[in-house]
Amino acid sequence: MSEMDSTAGRQAPVQEASETEQLRGDIAETREELGDTVEALSQKADVKAQARGAVDEQKAKLRAKRDELKEKVSGAGGSSEGGGDAGQRARALVDQVSQRASRQPLPYLGGALAAGLVVGLVLRGRNE
Repeated sequence: MSEMDSTAGRQAPVQEASETEQLRGDIAETREELGDTVEALSQKADVKAQARGAVDEQKAKLRAKRDELKEKVSGAGGSSEGGGDAGQRARALVDQVSQRASRQPLPYLGGALAAGLVVGLVLRGRNE
């Protein structure tokens, strides 16, 4: 019987040691998960960073759209299937309007002033 007691006595510290190591591992894992959770919550709470991210995303989209439109315009200006004709007509129209505006600036200034007032009123109405 004393042999059995001594064997049980040796197994108890070994079992306690393995349970202690398991608990330490569980604690370390829980700490790591808690750190990840805190980091995720802090990112969600950082409104400025989210806004910056959204702005950067929109900038990238606008740049891509700008590049796409530039390609379309340059493609329309250089094509021989009527697209070039439209580009030339647009340039001619701009030249014609700028020549008229330089000869008689008052009507164009009045039109620009009226357009500015309309835009201002629309924007003011949106803010209210």
